[in-house]
Amino acid sequence: MTQTGETVTYSLESVLTRSESKIDTLQRDVDQKIDYFQRDVDQKFGTFQKDVNDLKVETAVIKGEIKTLARKVEGMDKRLEKVEDSYAIIVRVG
Repeated sequence: MTQTGETVTYSLESVLTRSESKIDTLQRDVDQKIDYFQRDVDQKFGTFQKDVNDLKVETAVIKGEIKTLARKVEGMDKRLEKVEDSYAIIVRVG
């Protein structure tokens, strides 16, 4: 069984045109995917940035509340010292 070689001829212009068309199609696909991923990254980064800003605000609020509590504790400590001093005087006198 012998095989006969068949010869197919294409013009160089035809081959290059087809190759260029395939490359253009692939480039469009890649560009679309890059655009999609860029939008996705931008959206996620925006969400992340908002979350960070929210945390900064909440941290500032918490710091303010801690300062307020520290002042209240300090005030309670001073009042307790006065009560203890008064109690010590009462015990000495009594």
